[in-house]
Amino acid sequence: MNQMELKRLLEKVAAGDVDVTSALLRFRDASEPERSAPSSGGISRSGSPETIRAEGKTAAQIAGTVDTLRSVGQRTVLITRLEPGRAEELRASVPLIYSEMGKIGVAGGMPEKTGFGKIIVVTASSGDMPVAEEAAITAEALGNEVTRLYDLGSAGYLRLLARSAELRSARVIIAVSGMDGSLAGMIGSLTDCPVIAVPTSSGYGASFGGLSALLGMLNSCSDGVSVVNIDNGFGAGYLASRINHLGNE
Repeated sequence: MNQMELKRLLEKVAAGDVDVTSALLRFRDASEPERSAPSSGGISRSGSPETIRAEGKTAAQIAGTVDTLRSVGQRTVLITRLEPGRAEELRASVPLIYSEMGKIGVAGGMPEKTGFGKIIVVTASSGDMPVAEEAAITAEALGNEVTRLYDLGSAGYLRLLARSAELRSARVIIAVSGMDGSLAGMIGSLTDCPVIAVPTSSGYGASFGGLSALLGMLNSCSDGVSVVNIDNGFGAGYLASRINHLGNE
């Protein structure tokens, strides 16, 4: 129920045309829609396209929100935390590009590239790839050129050094790592662009579900390293896109 409809309902209650119990029932029913409502015309307050978080939503709710966003002009709709079964249901009514590894979908196709530079997504190991894919596809869906450099490792420093020239060609780097989280600091020491560190819950022993990596990244000695929350690939991809759209040097 929007503000105007609520106002009319309250006016009817005040005029005695609708009793309070009936009004409460109508308000309750209107507050439980089949679809989730976007915030405002398909564009968030930051100026970027709306994103749907699929966790806890039915396929019908997601499809309804996609339809609403596309009806107001949003061509590309990003859907995060989308489980494979839900994605399969959604494909029946929505044209969907889906990454099972990153559990992320894009409805409506990828947009043209509007970022000023290149975003590079790096992982320490193959176990970090699901979070990295969420970050990479998020950045791509927001109009960025993305290069993936996976399984460079922190234990094998020479693998990272061998790609140092390519790393220095990036405008933003997303460093995705579990265990001790040292990858971000190592990359920060080799490059002069912003590095967004993403701790992951991959690892064993005293990694504490990513807490070890998070604390290691927060305590990095390298300048220009920022940190997002554990497994927050979407947040890293979104932030990288914002940086990459700030303007050309």
